[in-house]
Amino acid sequence: MLVAALGASLSQAQAVHAVQVAPQTWMVQGESALGSTANRNFISNAAFVVTPEGVLVVDALGSPALAQELIQEIRKITPAPIRYVVMTHYHADHIYGLQALKAAGAQVIAQQDGQIYLHSDTAALRLKASREELFPWIDEKTTLVPADRWIAGALTLRMGGLDFQIQPVGPAHTPEDLVVYVPQLKLLLAGDIVFRGRVPFVGQADSGRWIGALDKLLAFDTQVIVPGHGPVSSTAREDLQMTRDYLAFLRQRMGEAARNMEPFEEAYARTDWSRFAKLPLFAAANRINAYNTYLLMEQEGR
Repeated sequence: MLVAALGASLSQAQAVHAVQVAPQTWMVQGESALGSTANRNFISNAAFVVTPEGVLVVDALGSPALAQELIQEIRKITPAPIRYVVMTHYHADHIYGLQALKAAGAQVIAQQDGQIYLHSDTAALRLKASREELFPWIDEKTTLVPADRWIAGALTLRMGGLDFQIQPVGPAHTPEDLVVYVPQLKLLLAGDIVFRGRVPFVGQADSGRWIGALDKLLAFDTQVIVPGHGPVSSTAREDLQMTRDYLAFLRQRMGEAARNMEPFEEAYARTDWSRFAKLPLFAAANRINAYNTYLLMEQEGR
């Protein structure tokens, strides 16, 4: 019975399917949803760039099974070795597939502050909960995988005639945020610094520095953005601006409420959210985003 149920779940789940989005570049797009057994925790994006010397992957998806399907998609396109996987940050929906890519021979690169999360009680408890809530896609064989190379500053990898400029931009969405910019392709692999087509997940983010990171990215000569969530963007400035505007609106409105010592519930109820209310996951994410920003603005005010 369990096997039949799992088979039905798999048949209904969104497939990992690579779509070319720029020269030499493909992405797979997760659902705009919360992670669940039904969607196999396939709620984030991953991308890969193919060169004659090897493949660079950005992010590892939300389960080992998904990452294995990503590898199969890469193999449909090239037999070249998977040389690197760059982690934009260490959130669960991006890292649980790492063990499959590492087993395939990839060197894992991440910003050094990812070690703080990796060795935290939060990460251990999240994995324990995921083994129950996302079983069988996350189980006792799923592990937290450290980077092979923790970097403190910018790093450029030269491979197959392309420059992969790996740039720390945190603390922003997380302390360890990275982006990958490929100038020859005018391509930005942005992770969760950019959310497209859905409300960003703010969590405990430093939204002020996140806005600063977006301002830096707005200066890049970018034609294509692969965000951490949502479809590929060929309107780079517009989509960078949407994430920035949402964060700025949260800070302006919640900052005003905190300065005036207005209770959060009253401030939230009085706020006109109409510009963002139709975005996917607004109902799931916006209130907690606003509350965390309210607390942040209280702290900044002190």
